[in-house]
Formats: sequence, structure tokens, C-alpha cells
Amino acid sequence: MALLSFPAPYDFELSTGRYRAFGLDLANLWHEGGLHRVVRGREVRLIAAPGGVDADPLDPEAEPILRHYLGAPFDLDAFSAFSAGADSTLREIVARFPGYRPPLSPEPFETLVTSITAQQVSLYAAFAIRNRLIERFGVRAGHAYAFPTREAIARAAPEELVAVGFSRRKAEYAVGLARSDLDLDALAALPDEEARARLVALPGIGEWTVDWFLARHLARPTAWPAGDLALRKALATFYPALTDARAAGERFHPFQNLTAHYLLLAYVTG
Repeated sequence: MALLSFPAPYDFELSTGRYRAFGLDLANLWHEGGLHRVVRGREVRLIAAPGGVDADPLDPEAEPILRHYLGAPFDLDAFSAFSAGADSTLREIVARFPGYRPPLSPEPFETLVTSITAQQVSLYAAFAIRNRLIERFGVRAGHAYAFPTREAIARAAPEELVAVGFSRRKAEYAVGLARSDLDLDALAALPDEEARARLVALPGIGEWTVDWFLARHLARPTAWPAGDLALRKALATFYPALTDARAAGERFHPFQNLTAHYLLLAYVTG
């Protein structure tokens, strides 16, 4: 077991709550007080520890992946300073959740397929469909499963994804993404708008999906998923005067991404 250190304060259970909020998540499995994630074919158990998170096992190749997974790219000190000088609403929301560091999806293909499953359905339904996909095409490595590889989905027929709960159209989107020539890893080196242009050129990848890809995989500071229904509800609750969700993002520049995560957390926790 080895420590992944994070600046204090850091609340591991609060930060990973998304993986428990909508039911069982086989690829990000909460089990007996710890989070299980398969990294490079091996299951890692993550538990809260003084100064950060204990990882077992931890090797040099897994460490940067796990640090990204746990939200290390976010500059929470700078965001805290920004919120302290912002309006009272954001300041009070950030103060409510000390130690919250939003997690990130470490794999681009997984991020996009997960978003495809969540298009126009409840998150509870999306998690159930995603779990069936993982059981059918993923590999179990202990308690948790590795999310299906791009190669595994590329070999599948759309009908096989329909059998686990995808609509016919979503099945075609996911298989088409897997079979496309787009280098998903290379998107990390591109500016936001160039990455966006390459992704929306694919069938089934729209603005909402790209916004969350930029926010939850690439951790881009100004990513702002204005089309997200839950974020729109959060804005209506906390900022009723901001009726244009897309334009509202400029109010929180250059911390739109973190602002969105904190607004959503405040909204769902009441």
C-alpha cells in the first residue's frame, strides 16, 4: 500500500460520491469502504488516508493514471481564492464542501461511451445499461471490472449492444466510435475547440457529450456543459437571474469546470 498525497483538505468519500449516487458502478466499484478501479489490467483498491489516499497495489505506471482519476489536475487553491472573491452564492457553496475534489474519467473511450449511454435517459438507467455493457464486454479483475476496450466494442455488432439495453441508434454510435480512425488519446494535446471539432464530426457526438469530455476527462478549466439539464436546474436554483445557461459560464471564467461540479453537488445534496 502506498500513499497518493493531495493538498489538504481532501475528502475522499465526498469526492468519489458520484460513483455511488446512481447505483452500482462495476468499473468504479465502492466495496467495503474503498473504491476499486482496474488500471492496466490490475485492480487497485483506494481508501482514505491521512494526507490523501492509500492505493493497493501502486506501481509507477499506475500512479499518474490514479492521480488523474482522483482529480489531481484541478487547482483547488486557485479556485477557492476565486470563489472567495466572487459573489456570495458561489462563495457559500464552495465553503459547504471543503475537501471536494471532482474525480475524472481516466480513459477517453470510456468517457465517450459513458456519455452516449446517458444521452436522453436518467442517470439511473444509464448506469444500469453501462453495467450490462461492462459485464458483457469488459474483464473482471477481482471485485471490479475493466471497462470494455475500444477493440472489444469495435468487434461487436450493434445488435449485441442493443441486447444489453442500448437503443439501436446509440449502439451504432458506440460501435462507430470504436471503429473510427480518430486518435482519442491525441485529443489531450489539442486546444478545446480543435478537440471539439474532431469529436462532433463523429455520429452521435454532440455538444453535450463534448462538453463533458472536456470537463470530466481532459479537466479543461473553462469547460462548461451548458446543455446539461441538471446544471441548468442548479443555475435556476442558485442563480435564477441567469436565464442563458451558455452565457452564464462567462461569469465563472476561468473556473467554469469546477464551478459546474460544485453547483451540481450543491443541487443534488440540497
